[in-house]
Amino acid sequence: MAAAASTSRPSGGDFLLRVQSPMHGMKRIETCPSQKIDDFLRKVKQAFDLPGNGWTVYVDRKMKTELKARPGGPKSSQTLNSFDLKRGDLLYLDIKPEVTAMLEDNLEEDGGRERTTPSRATAGALLTGDSDDAARALNRDITGTIVEDEVDQFLSKLDGKIPRERNEQLCRHGDQGKCLHCVPYEPFDEEYLANVNPPIKFLSFHSYIRKRTGGLDKGKYVQLENLSCKIKPGCRDHLPWPRGICSKCQPAAITLQRQKYRHVDFVQFENHFIVERFLDYWRKTGNQRLGYLYGRYEYHKGVPLGIKAVVSAIYEPLQVSTKSSIELVQDEDEVVNDIATKLGLRKVGWIFTDLVPLDISKGTVKHFRGNVNSHFLSAEECIMAADLQNRHPNPCRMSPEGHFGSKFVTVVVTGDSRNGIHSDGYQVSDQCMALVRDDCLVPTKDAPELGYVKESNNEQYVPDVYYKVTDSYGNEVTRLARPLPVEYLLLDIAVAFPKEMAFTFFASETIRPFSIEHRDDIGETQEFSVFCDYVSQFGRDQPMNMFCDLHLLIYFASCDVLPIKSTMDQLLLALKTKDDAMFQRWLQSADWATVEQLLAAQNSPGILPPPYLQASASAHGQPSLAPAARVGASWSCEHCTFLNQANVDICDMCSLPKS
Repeated sequence: MAAAASTSRPSGGDFLLRVQSPMHGMKRIETCPSQKIDDFLRKVKQAFDLPGNGWTVYVDRKMKTELKARPGGPKSSQTLNSFDLKRGDLLYLDIKPEVTAMLEDNLEEDGGRERTTPSRATAGALLTGDSDDAARALNRDITGTIVEDEVDQFLSKLDGKIPRERNEQLCRHGDQGKCLHCVPYEPFDEEYLANVNPPIKFLSFHSYIRKRTGGLDKGKYVQLENLSCKIKPGCRDHLPWPRGICSKCQPAAITLQRQKYRHVDFVQFENHFIVERFLDYWRKTGNQRLGYLYGRYEYHKGVPLGIKAVVSAIYEPLQVSTKSSIELVQDEDEVVNDIATKLGLRKVGWIFTDLVPLDISKGTVKHFRGNVNSHFLSAEECIMAADLQNRHPNPCRMSPEGHFGSKFVTVVVTGDSRNGIHSDGYQVSDQCMALVRDDCLVPTKDAPELGYVKESNNEQYVPDVYYKVTDSYGNEVTRLARPLPVEYLLLDIAVAFPKEMAFTFFASETIRPFSIEHRDDIGETQEFSVFCDYVSQFGRDQPMNMFCDLHLLIYFASCDVLPIKSTMDQLLLALKTKDDAMFQRWLQSADWATVEQLLAAQNSPGILPPPYLQASASAHGQPSLAPAARVGASWSCEHCTFLNQANVDICDMCSLPKS
């Protein structure tokens, strides 16, 4: 009994305490229970290179119990023993904002000095060139703590348990009691997930976290670490690779397993207009198309503690497409990301078509994905999905790097078993993200359903990757992932439309929407004349609806002729908040008045100006002039739309003739 007591609580001798800092990560400090608290705090100061004040060490995660000596108390209250700390306990370092800013400035001045763990967490996103998504993945507030997405913060506060009704035959207790037959299910309960209709194949990410943090220790030692396939740098026991490697710096071999959880459980398009406009390009040309999904993440009630990606619009980047391929010319557009952010949206995924007509008269397409003899996603598409997921990491407090996995989804529009057009959703596993991030996985030439793990060479060490299959005798056999079936890397996600359509952006059957960008090859251009035709469809009572179009807002932000860029922020804020008073103030601005004059000048003589312009002119206190009077005073250049004086025949802007 004495021996057991001494192992559970050491009374002397060295042991380790872990100290976690939001700026520096976690460090282990050697101490002993009898050490004075002041001496231990000096070790913390030295380990984290902290100033004399402006920081505090706490015993609990909620940072309520401060680790400090009690002045005037007995000697026993001056040591670590007074806080009942045990070997391996985790302490929490809180640093004031001004001290954090000072430390960051010092690191920048040092230049070559290596940053600690949280700063390295940005590297994966920053190296991809997507600075906006890297900043979102870091999402740190002024104190340096990780700020998770709003939906994650909401789900972390929910109980998550699934209630069960009282069983009248088996329950023998009162109305306020609970027993094994009526106690609520945990969100990760396998029996519930298997028997619910329809069955749930994957845990939601927050259910997975509840499972990991359950039990007696409440997940005290749980950390979600991102897999690494690279040699650990800085090993001094041997020459660098390829001349040397050791077990301390060598990445471990990887056995691929089907991931039991997914970060997003459902993909929902707000309305059918979004997908129909996207498919219109394929219907007119027969060529495939790719786009980025913009929307938001919300709580999904169909899965315990689930998350769904709600899609509000599709942006089509500059691309060259054929009937069997898509080549991106311009992968990212900062203008679009900036507009989406100011509207309260974000990039939540990507979508592409893989459609082959079967019978044009019937409108049917071939079914060649998802059947027994084919694949769900090709290896090349899996690598593309993994790369995009790496660019959009998921901020997570339980990861020492500050991020874990990704919520970025993949949607494929292809033929189903009934030869109709169908959408399938996917994500790739966190293991696939690591293999692609560290440049270990490549596609095969002749089999789209197979990937191939690279072999080590003089430039790169690649760990061995295995997967398990069941042979013809029912035995589980381990095989080397050369080649690798990509089904081991996939997670499927349901894609659907809501029963009641929602509209972040305006859509109507009777109004032809503004042209989509980068469709010049099919005659859909974003020009001022197209904008005039678009405006002419709206009545006097629909001015805000006219501007609720993502593609129109992109045209405003990228057009140098229209003087709207300087006041775009006010317009976007009014559209986001649906503030009619703010929107009316923007309509009365000088920039929009200039655009109104251009719109009026564009109308041909004898045709009334758009009803919206008549209403707007009255709002400005201006008379509603006839088109002939406006055109007689000036003329609009057909090439650049610049408004010129009537007495000149050459445009003052582009120097081209009037006609």
